[in-house]
Amino acid sequence: MVRTADLLPLAVAVPLLGAVVLVVGGRWLPRVAIDTLVTVWALLEVVGLSWLWLRTGDGHSVSWLGGWSPVHGESVGIVLAGDRIGIGLALLTSALVLAVVVYSWRYFDEPPVEHAGTFPALILLFEAGMCGFALTGDLFDAFVFFELMGAVAYALTGYRIEDPRPVQGALVFGVVNSLGAYCSLLGIGLVYARTGELGFAQIGVKLAGHRSDALLSVAFVLIVTGLLVKAAVVPLHFWLPDAHSVAPTPVCMLLSGVMVELAVYGTVRVYWVVFSGPHGIVQPHLRATFVAAGVLTALVGAVMCWQQRHLKRLLAFSTVAHVGLFLIGVALLTPAGTAGVALYVAAHAGVKAALFATTGVLLDRHGSVDEHGLYRRGRDLPFAGALFAVGGLALAGLPPFGTALGKAVTEHAAEERFPWLPAVFVCVSALTGAAVLRAGARIFAGAGPRPRERYAGPETTGGGEEPEIRAPQRRIPVPMLAVPAVLLAGALAVGLLPGLGAALARAARQFTDRTAYTAAVYGRPVAPSSPVPDVGWSAEGVLLALASTVLAALLAAAAVWGPALRSPLAARVGAVCEAVGRRVVVPLRQLHSGHLGDYVAWLAVGVAVLLVAMTV
Repeated sequence: MVRTADLLPLAVAVPLLGAVVLVVGGRWLPRVAIDTLVTVWALLEVVGLSWLWLRTGDGHSVSWLGGWSPVHGESVGIVLAGDRIGIGLALLTSALVLAVVVYSWRYFDEPPVEHAGTFPALILLFEAGMCGFALTGDLFDAFVFFELMGAVAYALTGYRIEDPRPVQGALVFGVVNSLGAYCSLLGIGLVYARTGELGFAQIGVKLAGHRSDALLSVAFVLIVTGLLVKAAVVPLHFWLPDAHSVAPTPVCMLLSGVMVELAVYGTVRVYWVVFSGPHGIVQPHLRATFVAAGVLTALVGAVMCWQQRHLKRLLAFSTVAHVGLFLIGVALLTPAGTAGVALYVAAHAGVKAALFATTGVLLDRHGSVDEHGLYRRGRDLPFAGALFAVGGLALAGLPPFGTALGKAVTEHAAEERFPWLPAVFVCVSALTGAAVLRAGARIFAGAGPRPRERYAGPETTGGGEEPEIRAPQRRIPVPMLAVPAVLLAGALAVGLLPGLGAALARAARQFTDRTAYTAAVYGRPVAPSSPVPDVGWSAEGVLLALASTVLAALLAAAAVWGPALRSPLAARVGAVCEAVGRRVVVPLRQLHSGHLGDYVAWLAVGVAVLLVAMTV
């Protein structure tokens, strides 16, 4: 009989072993065999993590690798510790990897024989890093798994090495994220010097006996810097749109769908277990700092999303905006905020991956992801257009999608301390959803007059791209349309299944209980003491969700048909928008210069601001 704890190391070992098999055997196996093998391996991971999720229940699963369990409270072993939030995030990762694998069955050209298994092997290696990060209970191993994830992401971003643009995007990705990783490693060194421990729970116990000081605050800021870089929190976000605009579409599905969310998860996990003790980081100080960072990230991402005509960059900035909303929710430091974000992330992963998948269909049929250049050219893809529109509505928060439920729960949790935050959620959701609906209406329905560029700026248009299949005359393969449809159905299920919401509510209560986590790692489980938050639909939540959806539709309609109006009111509104664009939007766009030196400078600024905010 397999013990529940034995499933934890298998969650990492299974995709690692699959990657080895594909690299070694890929040169001898036909393409169909490779696709079948990687699909079976990805499915095994989903089944194993589903079993682990069910067997763990509302407790914790803990596995000390090699049997090196603590003796008299001291430990030298590596521990994996999973609760329903961590295991659920690993399960979400594995489900998205399975979707990407199926989507990629006929996505790329037939690769050279010596590289036949490279792409699926990298995908499985990426999965191993993400699942290991979600399940580790050790600070240094979290760093190792996160850097494994990052190294594979660099390779996947620059997978098309014959094109210089992916290589450039991967270089920016690699340099900026590596600098963030160095900060994290330095912070880990400071914590180890203070405590002599690397396990989350063990560090938390040791720090509980120390008074809070500047070293502790600096260590926390340095550790989370690497995580916030990968989460693309402003002003550490510049690498993300550049990487998304050049990465293969299946890779974008994983980067936006789950990788950046994992970084937000890591930030909160480190805080709750390691730094939230009686002498740790002061909660009000942390809450104010991270809520402010979340609001800034959400607004910058939403404004930049609206300004894009390159569809991949549009969706990338939408990810930045929603990461800001996720950061706001977890920064509330309440079980209700965490539960809302858990629901939001689960649904957002399916919606965002589906939108990227549909964009991939456009790229391979028309060799472009330029909203202006694709005007009316998508009318031969009605099903893809319907999926794109549904994705835009779900992104805007249309009930009963899980994005609407997660947004509603988070808004309700936020308004208790910050009554103005629901307005931020509504505006950001509406603006990002409107950008998708605007692009969909022009491309798939040919609505409105031919668009024109209002502001000159340093952005790529998305025209003249190389089709990633290089056979645009062929019929669109069924998996490339079936996968986004299933992903959107999954996002809908998150909002409709009350059992899932209730399970995540209990998981959020457990996740924010430092004592329960520490006791489980030391083999003395205790029940969480705080009440379970309410995560059901409310009248207020539905009304706010409908408000953001209606606002998104109105903004999209104004952008599509507004230029054709000849009324004095439309002219005045247009003049105001033009003035705001010239004075606010253009400078903001110019900050996204594409120059690596600028991005490194902003990384230094972000670290400095965090240090000042957390230590003063």
